Amino acid sequence: MHNDGAGTKPGADPRASPGDRSRLNPLQRIARQSVNRLRRHRRAIALVSTIVVTIATYASGYVIRFDMQWPAAYTSTFLATLFWLVAARIFTSVLFKLNVHRWRYSGIRDIVDIVAATALSTLLFYLIVQRLPLQLIVPRSVILLEFILASYALGALRMGYRFVGEWSQRRLVTRGQVRSCQRALIVGAGEAGSLVSQHLVHHPELGYEVIGFVDDDPGMAKTRMWGIPVLGSLTDLPRLVKSHVIDELVVAMPSAPPEAIRRLVYICKDLDIGLKILPAERDVLRGSKSLVRIRDVQIEDLLARDPIELELPHLSADIKGKVVLITGAAGSIGSELARQVALHKPKRLILFDQAETDLFYVDMELREKHPDVRIIPAVGDILNKSRVADIFEKWKPSRVFHAAAYKHVPMMEMNPSEAVRNNVIGTWNVATAAGRGRAQKFVLISTDKAVNPTNVMGMTKRAAELAILSCADLYPKTAFTAVRFGNVLGSQGSVIPIFKRQVAEGRDLTVTHPEVTRYFMTIPEAVQLVLQASLLPEARSHIAMLDMGQPVSVLEMARNFLRLRGETSPDEHIEFIGLRPGEKLHEVLTGENEETRQTAHPKVRVVVRAQENWRLELYARLHTAPLGAVIGREFERLEQMWTIPGEPATAAVKQKFSSEVEHTERTA
Repeated sequence: MHNDGAGTKPGADPRASPGDRSRLNPLQRIARQSVNRLRRHRRAIALVSTIVVTIATYASGYVIRFDMQWPAAYTSTFLATLFWLVAARIFTSVLFKLNVHRWRYSGIRDIVDIVAATALSTLLFYLIVQRLPLQLIVPRSVILLEFILASYALGALRMGYRFVGEWSQRRLVTRGQVRSCQRALIVGAGEAGSLVSQHLVHHPELGYEVIGFVDDDPGMAKTRMWGIPVLGSLTDLPRLVKSHVIDELVVAMPSAPPEAIRRLVYICKDLDIGLKILPAERDVLRGSKSLVRIRDVQIEDLLARDPIELELPHLSADIKGKVVLITGAAGSIGSELARQVALHKPKRLILFDQAETDLFYVDMELREKHPDVRIIPAVGDILNKSRVADIFEKWKPSRVFHAAAYKHVPMMEMNPSEAVRNNVIGTWNVATAAGRGRAQKFVLISTDKAVNPTNVMGMTKRAAELAILSCADLYPKTAFTAVRFGNVLGSQGSVIPIFKRQVAEGRDLTVTHPEVTRYFMTIPEAVQLVLQASLLPEARSHIAMLDMGQPVSVLEMARNFLRLRGETSPDEHIEFIGLRPGEKLHEVLTGENEETRQTAHPKVRVVVRAQENWRLELYARLHTAPLGAVIGREFERLEQMWTIPGEPATAAVKQKFSSEVEHTERTA
């Protein structure tokens, strides 16, 4: 058959590139091909090696027992019993599956299996020889010596093969390179550090040479792990980096607080070395596929608070087999929501968005990763009532996550009518459709800018929150909840993508004001909060919010961002441009007349406010600029937002609003 070179030739080492094979001399090539042929018969070779080791150790037991001389009187006994020992050894090897173990990856578990199999075969042999008609019985000391020697020999054979394999692989990877490996120190000599060191040692193609560990635990000082020394503590880093010519630090502390990571960032920039970090602890210590996939430090790692992990043990039961609708599914939050929901096998997952191209890619990604979940991409606008109604009528979703919204403050200041139409009327369309369609749960994604709003975007999101509370009264069979959180790191149009674009273009980073602060969340935190709120019974008919700790200085975030990119004087590359229209210096999480109440989850609270107050506020916001001027002809239809059928509330709300306006005017 013609070989066009596209495949791998029989007998060739699949791990070696064509360039590696071309550097081998004829003898080396023949040896490698022979080894590859033997690999195809590894089970038979394992059994043969067990037989050979058994014969050798049994004979050695006699020699050692009789002062290093062969006892001629025991030759007949040796030959008569050898078959039974080999048979017992083969039986236990097959029983413990020693013949299918991969020697290249031998470890403690394999050694334990070898000792157990050898001990059992020795016991069987002892019981058998007691019943054989022998002139001279096998000395018990010989049986014991054979057990010890066989255990050591079989274990050493496998560990030796592993050592030679790792050494030859590293030599193959590094051949011909002047300095192929980054000399690395691992920060953290705990469980994660152990995993990282073994992964880097076993995978030389990653290009790391582990020189040692550093750890602040005094009990770790001057110890060794996997033969690699613990060289000192974090305070010794400057000295160790210079004395051992270190190129990179690998932080193996998945639960390290942000201040510890920031400290290491400063140290690495001062010493002019690289810094890598592990993913989250759940990925490193719970057997994730991304077990030790070290990565660059990201700005999220330097938040002024510890990232929040919410436990969602009941989410699978809540989602599995249900029809779930996500609006704004092509956006940052909506797409991540879709990814998390798809993990729990809903009956149908409806992705609703007007951005056709972005929706196409989210749909394609989910279909590839979750072929067993029925994904329904629905292109449409939440302002199109008939399209929204069609979706609810056709698919009857029982879980609705409403992420569709306009969110950029300066943009909405210049386009107030679109902000009102999308964020208020669009939300009302989806929420009332969910109520009429008897959806079981509806979750609105809101923002901290809805608190004491001073801009159009915040006002529209506040009105959307209030509209959801109204829907909770109008449609009591649906659990309506709003979720309020701060800025989302990494979302489209957020500060981090803007910083990245400015750095890529060689420009200074722009910060609005030296004192501006914001509450920041990562995308996983935001999605976890949304999902958690959908599970908490206390969040029904309320606004849920995450305990986000202290606000973060945007200026300090910009400095850290530049430090991660090697800037030693970050302030020289930061430009202050002033607050944009509608922006505040500081955001808050609760309004003047709001209080918070604890839920079953310590990190999630709900906002509590008198019913009459929210109806009055909603009426006021829909009657005054900028919202009232935009709603116009929609006003009559939206009157349902602040009045409940059968209640004489409308007149009272209007009268109280009018009196408060008159009082405000007289005071002014």
